[in-house]
Amino acid sequence: MKNKFLLLLSISIFLCLGYQPKEPKILIIGDSISIGYFSKVKEALATKAIVVHNPGNAQHTGTGLEKIKDWIGQEEWDIIQFNWGLWDLCYRHPDSKVYGNRDKIKGSVTHDLQTYGQNLEKLVGFLKSNTSAKLIFVTTTYVPDNESGRFSDDVVKYNAVAKSVMKKNGVIINDIYKKSIAIHRKNGLGDNDVHYNKEGYKDLSELIVPLLNKNIKKL
Repeated sequence: MKNKFLLLLSISIFLCLGYQPKEPKILIIGDSISIGYFSKVKEALATKAIVVHNPGNAQHTGTGLEKIKDWIGQEEWDIIQFNWGLWDLCYRHPDSKVYGNRDKIKGSVTHDLQTYGQNLEKLVGFLKSNTSAKLIFVTTTYVPDNESGRFSDDVVKYNAVAKSVMKKNGVIINDIYKKSIAIHRKNGLGDNDVHYNKEGYKDLSELIVPLLNKNIKKL
């Protein structure tokens, strides 16, 4: 009887003090595509979680290896969603006048498939060793045929390597590639640009939110 009274008293005190359950914390790590849909994801989950994006553009897996420790920081993240790929498969040449020195004819690829896979292994290993967060990998989105520094067919190859690494390490995969093709053709910035207009990023956010929601409920 006494224990029951103390429990009820504790609950009453919490309620009087305006006690609220701890909000889940979600970290999104990614390139400009993730930056594009981030605001819509944050808005959709505003009442359910604190959603943060890494500072700036996560670029390629090499940048990830250099900065992942800083991005994780001292926070206790509940979910970490991450993606790399678009920058890894990009060809660049120092003499190219195209934005970002992109040049898939004369340039060199940032990371070949083998290096990309090895870097992802290291990044996943770091995340698993240094956080208790649920990990979600988002596949690379569509590359139109006339993009200056990227081959459209490479996306499938790089996604295959990434999915193999994630399956091996028990990382949840959000494979948005196929659906991103239709979204880009409707709301992309053209057949030479990997980016999207406002509606396109909204459409992409609708591929991201459901899986995050599902995993918030499992916390």
